[in-house]
Amino acid sequence: MENHNTPTLETERLILRKFTENDIEALFDIYKDEEVNTFLPWFPLKSLEEAEKFFKDKYIEAYKQSKGYKYAFCLKADNIPIGYVNVSIEENHDLGYGLRKEFWHKGMVTEACRAVVKQVKKDGFLYITATHDINNPRSGEVMKQLGMSYKYTFEEQWQPKDIRVTFRMYQLNFDGQNVRVYKEYWNKYAVHFIESDI
Repeated sequence: MENHNTPTLETERLILRKFTENDIEALFDIYKDEEVNTFLPWFPLKSLEEAEKFFKDKYIEAYKQSKGYKYAFCLKADNIPIGYVNVSIEENHDLGYGLRKEFWHKGMVTEACRAVVKQVKKDGFLYITATHDINNPRSGEVMKQLGMSYKYTFEEQWQPKDIRVTFRMYQLNFDGQNVRVYKEYWNKYAVHFIESDI
């Protein structure tokens, strides 16, 4: 069986590739920043040891699968990871991303995501979804730039942080079936609604 796990991609400014053992320090730089990780499910990493464990648990395991999209993205100049893009191979096909603060507001997340979205479409995905905390509207702007459209809002008691979060769910269908809406979060969480002014 052909391995479709995180094929290397290139954009104008970036290389997207797998994280490797040599990237632990760069991975730590991305995941240790409190501001970067405010709207992410995990707590900021506190040490290189934690970063190493995180790499093994989140990335090494995923790279053993036959298919996957867990990318480090790096500037072409030095090939050092400054952020990540993931698309889940679970049914939600959830798109997630993070970027070191000093590279914010340069369009890099959108550039990296576009490349990954193109790849999953090519590989036969029918759609992707993405969610963002309503207190993080910039993330929603990335979703809109990718052509995703708002579907609904839901409240979740978020783990492991154990905080109440209101999420907006966006979706992009690749096959023109625009009535398709991924309903799992809507069905799972008691508080859900559609905002009229998004």
